[in-house]
Amino acid sequence: MSDPRIAVLGAGANGASIGADLTAAGHDVLLVEQWPAHVERMRSDGLRILSPEGELHVRPRVANLCEVAELKTDFDVVLMVMKAYDSRWAAQLMEPHLASDGLMAGVQNGMTARVVQDVVGAERTVGVVIECSATMNQPGLVHRHTGVARSWFAVGALPGGPVGRIEEVAGLLRHSGTVAISDDIEAAKWMKLVSNATLLVTSAVLGLPMLDALQLPGYRDVMVAAGNEALAVGAGLGHPVLPIFGLTADEIADRARVVEIMTDKLFAGFVVPGATTTVLQDWRKGRHSEVDDLNGTVVREGIGLGIPTPVNAVVVELAHRIERGEAEPDPGHLARMLVEVA
Repeated sequence: MSDPRIAVLGAGANGASIGADLTAAGHDVLLVEQWPAHVERMRSDGLRILSPEGELHVRPRVANLCEVAELKTDFDVVLMVMKAYDSRWAAQLMEPHLASDGLMAGVQNGMTARVVQDVVGAERTVGVVIECSATMNQPGLVHRHTGVARSWFAVGALPGGPVGRIEEVAGLLRHSGTVAISDDIEAAKWMKLVSNATLLVTSAVLGLPMLDALQLPGYRDVMVAAGNEALAVGAGLGHPVLPIFGLTADEIADRARVVEIMTDKLFAGFVVPGATTTVLQDWRKGRHSEVDDLNGTVVREGIGLGIPTPVNAVVVELAHRIERGEAEPDPGHLARMLVEVA
């Protein structure tokens, strides 16, 4: 596709990073964002991305969500970088502005590809796995912990999807990181869910940066136990074990060690000192998190399959208590999680 018209739906930390990379590369891209102050700051002062690779300052085209109905352009590619729980309404918001032969890619955590498919149809749906760490606490400024060289994506189509057009999305995301093409994107997204189940909420309930949580005695055991439960549920759903984050076929050959190896590779390649998970960032901003789309999905699917998921269940319980204001993120919650570790 020559000179595609691109919309990045959701210009939070990761969406802004991707949008900035595409803007810097000279693409025709519009960032659509729901935080008014962030929209206005990008319009007045531009968007700054600070990463280990240096500073990127761009002046992207930006629209507020309330301005989407005024758009006169159809987009060839929509990269949806929204929270998993916002997927359906966000996809519906942009569907009228997606070209009849356009592609919508859910660049998200969670099992969102089928939701996008429900809205825009299989022939216009692309699934994406994202591994990129960034933080945004003030409008117009992103601290990207994993620069382009350390960010990773997997891209693929669902059954009946646009297999021959995957490169159109992969080529765009290569401006922001390494991209792998997946023949089974749902399995790849489940493998990312396994990784998310180990780390995102488990460290958030402790109120600690990821590397700090790893130093607590017993925390790694919790991570591995939560991930193994998610892996078992994935097997029950029929998902094969696939290499992500650059894992090799040999590294996933022993199913009993997959979660440990994946966790160690994640910390070695993608987690930097001081970085907190998106879940803890959301809680610190007074927002609810994606826990129900991550560990909660493991628990729900496990119940349907008759597969026990006690560690994930207690992680969800603790997260819900925090979100209801009944508890605070605290390292003391580790003892409660360890009770469920076999």
